[in-house]
Amino acid sequence: MEFVPEEGKHLHEDCSTLILPTLSIGNVGQLVADLLISSMGSERVGYLDDPNVLPCVGNDAYGPFPQGDLALPLEAYDSPSNALTIIQQRSPVVKGMMIEFAKNMADFLAGSGKKHIVVLSSLDFGKWQKVDMSSGLQIYYLSSSNSNGTDENCEQLGWKKLQEYDPSQMHWKYLSDLAEGNVTVEDITSVEDELEEENYYASLPFAALFSFLKAKGLKVPCLLCYCSEGDNISDAFQLGDAVCKLLQLSHPTTGIEGGKWRVPLSWMSVYGPPPDVSIF
Repeated sequence: MEFVPEEGKHLHEDCSTLILPTLSIGNVGQLVADLLISSMGSERVGYLDDPNVLPCVGNDAYGPFPQGDLALPLEAYDSPSNALTIIQQRSPVVKGMMIEFAKNMADFLAGSGKKHIVVLSSLDFGKWQKVDMSSGLQIYYLSSSNSNGTDENCEQLGWKKLQEYDPSQMHWKYLSDLAEGNVTVEDITSVEDELEEENYYASLPFAALFSFLKAKGLKVPCLLCYCSEGDNISDAFQLGDAVCKLLQLSHPTTGIEGGKWRVPLSWMSVYGPPPDVSIF
């Protein structure tokens, strides 16, 4: 993975915390990255080039007015006032190359001096075994702080550990062994299909990134929420609020004016114009 800086810009050394969304159902992590970049007035400092990410190109995503700046698959934004870097991923990883991508990303982030990586992902509502909507959207987490995935800080914030995480379970152990170099991808190729069918959670991109980042000795909390495909903007607001609580970004000096999100320009056309009421 190669970092290509914008002309005259670079990754700020003071930005030791990084937000990393992963592609999953509803793309809630990407929507949260959009909110943070737009609301904090973050500046794009460069791009990440990795052969395992599918190419794509789009128009200026944030505005407030379109400038004609092209958006690419992997972009890096810095918010020095919040000591925060945000990665935005706009296209999926090539099928079968997630392990290689996770390895490349972990190598790059560890080498660039990042210490605290917050991974964001959504989970398929249809896989939720114990549905509890009594308090609205429930935030789940998985953390590198302890071997069993627990984190005292996350618990104090009222979040629940992802119960499906068991480091001794075969599929999670495969990821850990890969990240630590105890086995190779070739050693487990025969069980890849089984991995996806038998353990949905360990087959998701966040699981591979969590394992490889953790193996680098980085502090890695994953913030997770269940959702369905559709309009996931409300899910993004709630997961974004969780990020702010975790990183204590809720005070006015964060640049999120008055505690309100600044919706990015690109969201104006996500679901098209409202329906013509005359048809009803």
